[in-house]
Amino acid sequence: MQADLVETGELRHKLEALLFVASESLSIDALVKLTGASHVDVAKALQGLAEEYVERGVVVREIAGGYRFASSPAAREVVEAYLLPAKTYLSAPAMETLAIVGYLQPCTKGEIEAVRGVNVDSVVSTLLDRQFIVEAGRRETVGRPVEYRTTPLFLESFGLRSLAELPPVDIEAAMAELPLPVATETDATAEQSERETPQSSPEN
Repeated sequence: MQADLVETGELRHKLEALLFVASESLSIDALVKLTGASHVDVAKALQGLAEEYVERGVVVREIAGGYRFASSPAAREVVEAYLLPAKTYLSAPAMETLAIVGYLQPCTKGEIEAVRGVNVDSVVSTLLDRQFIVEAGRRETVGRPVEYRTTPLFLESFGLRSLAELPPVDIEAAMAELPLPVATETDATAEQSERETPQSSPEN
């Protein structure tokens, strides 16, 4: 039965229809469950479908852990002109915040603000509204702050199959270069001493 599906192209037709109506990428496991075909047959049919569409305005892409139809890179300019007018582009602060969440997730507003050095309430709200990030529970620390992580839409929007495809960044090294001193008990004692000790006037 499965062999007949592959040979007659029926499986490819079913996969084509599923990818067309799906609002998100579909994993091979999901396609196997929906079609009743084997993993091998689904993988072969997807490969054939991708080859069939490779020169068209719509292509089959492996993205966000699954497969879906997407516009061809060759048509990117006109598609963006239609879907992404200037007012819908993310601002530079939003992009910076999104990048921080992407690399540090799950992370809190406090951690984002420590990197950016400014309040991020408005930017985080924008990213939540645009569904690029979501709340991911609460940190088990004092105050139990909300943690945030990126969404599958983030992966799809930036053409990533998974977070592993993010460009490598040495977060610890980057953090070490930032002017973000961490207060220690010794620092606090020294700061108090400085406040209590009158400062001498600078020499002319």
